[in-house]
Amino acid sequence: MVRRTQAERSGATTSQLVDAATELFGSHGFAGAPLDAVAAMAGVTKGAAYHHFPGGKTALFHAVFVRHQELLAEALLRAGAAAPDPRAALHAGARTFLEHCLDPGFQRVVLLDGPSVLGWETVREIEYEHALRVLREAMEHAVREAGGTPDAALTARCQLVFGALCEGGMLLARATDPERMLEVVAGEATKLLNTEPAT
Repeated sequence: MVRRTQAERSGATTSQLVDAATELFGSHGFAGAPLDAVAAMAGVTKGAAYHHFPGGKTALFHAVFVRHQELLAEALLRAGAAAPDPRAALHAGARTFLEHCLDPGFQRVVLLDGPSVLGWETVREIEYEHALRVLREAMEHAVREAGGTPDAALTARCQLVFGALCEGGMLLARATDPERMLEVVAGEATKLLNTEPAT
């Protein structure tokens, strides 16, 4: 039997804690999921949770938020890669983003609790490295494909589009019929993306 190294054991414990926190924060929210419950689900002590996340529950929530953004960015890249052209990739990415917003765990962690727990500045920093980065690169690709050159106007446009998609996600989170609202919001997102980009 091969013994795991200390680093491997530490990594496994960290992963167990993030897995448990992802489930509990997603189902009960940040306020409704005490660190004791997260540690118990992960099969570790509360002291071990603090050892791996010295910032406590907020630090663990930060890790969960980052995980959601990593998974979203991966999904956006897959959607774009399957599209026939850069414009179609933008549309596919917008749809994928909105579909993620239907997931209750994503809604709770990213849309509802994220800004209040982490603050808008931290949330935007994380998004800029993940989902917003993918959107920015896709929009830059679409502009170059059309013969243009990305500039400051495109950067502003990207921020505005991302903000609109986030607002669309909030509409879905509050909708009484999310599936029906998805088609409405996705249609409006398509109209927004069909306007001519800055070149």
